[in-house]
Amino acid sequence: MPARVTLRDVARVAAVSAKTVSRVVNQDEHVTPSTRARVQRAIADLGFQPNLVARSLRVGRADVIGLVVESLADPFFARLTSAVEQEAHERGLAVMVSSVGHVPERESVIVQSLLVRQVAGLIVTPMSQSHAYLAGTQQRTPVVFVDRLPEDITSDAVLVDDLAAGEAATRHLLDHGHRRIGFLGSELRNPTTRLRLAGYRRALAERGIPDDGSLVAVGAGSAQQAREAAEKLLSGPRPPTAIFSSNMRCSLGLVPLLHGSGRTDVAVVSFDDFPMADSLEPAVTVIDHDPELIGRAAADRLFRRLEDLDAPAETVVVPVRLVPRGSGELRPPGPSGGRDSGADGRRPPASPAERDMRPAPRQEAADGARRSGRGRRP
Repeated sequence: MPARVTLRDVARVAAVSAKTVSRVVNQDEHVTPSTRARVQRAIADLGFQPNLVARSLRVGRADVIGLVVESLADPFFARLTSAVEQEAHERGLAVMVSSVGHVPERESVIVQSLLVRQVAGLIVTPMSQSHAYLAGTQQRTPVVFVDRLPEDITSDAVLVDDLAAGEAATRHLLDHGHRRIGFLGSELRNPTTRLRLAGYRRALAERGIPDDGSLVAVGAGSAQQAREAAEKLLSGPRPPTAIFSSNMRCSLGLVPLLHGSGRTDVAVVSFDDFPMADSLEPAVTVIDHDPELIGRAAADRLFRRLEDLDAPAETVVVPVRLVPRGSGELRPPGPSGGRDSGADGRRPPASPAERDMRPAPRQEAADGARRSGRGRRP
């Protein structure tokens, strides 16, 4: 077995001291460019691998960031994780990933276990009812929350505008003639569900349409529960002619139910895209948000925080877009195709919701995300 290349071996080949090699490995900016290049060439020629454990003991933290998500089985979080890993890899950092599942109480346990391992920073999808357990730790280990705002703590966060998305989805269905619009969502303890429901209700109120509680089904924590809730909505005496499905799990329960029962006359807008959504007939209209953009924005925010622990907390709002594909443009049943349909029966011009939610140009996370003050999120 070949002997492990040491710091002194690199120093001898590069004709510098072992301390200089250590400074290069630790990215000390005071090393001259010519010396740095010579040391880096020796490192590459010898195949030197720094002892990261020893380094972490010296600097007080590991070359690792922690990422805590709800579930890696969820395609949204899988894509977000991939983006965070790519951003970290480009900076020479590894990512330690843990999932909470649907047990909010596990969050603090997982976070504390990562803190004990001296991770450089944390990106967390908050599920706990309170994050006061992190008070006092952010000066040592910065935390960026993603997808939702934390409770009982001020911290950096990267979000989509759930309130505006709920409004846009509902307005889109209203603009296509629907007046009985159902809402299908997960547990109300989830702040994203509450905000999307608030957006749905705000859009109805703007058009003077009363809030009908019989059209709201929440509490679906799985696709099967969403399917059962949708069945109840559709079997009522006055069922909805359109449904806003407020997350992917709900859509994966709702859409197969509609197609399996021949109810493709019900208009649907889904928050979040999902596999095969664009291949169905009709294809599913979605409010799309880019998990990779969110992941890159979260990683960028964390690396900026590592450079300045004292900077004010910042909330980054990532844009979303409405993608019309057919299901959200269906007209309600009736001889006129709905109150707002054109006389010739053709699809009406693009609705205000479609115009307001035009795709934003694809760009880097720092440019594609809209920053706002913490207290200004709608």
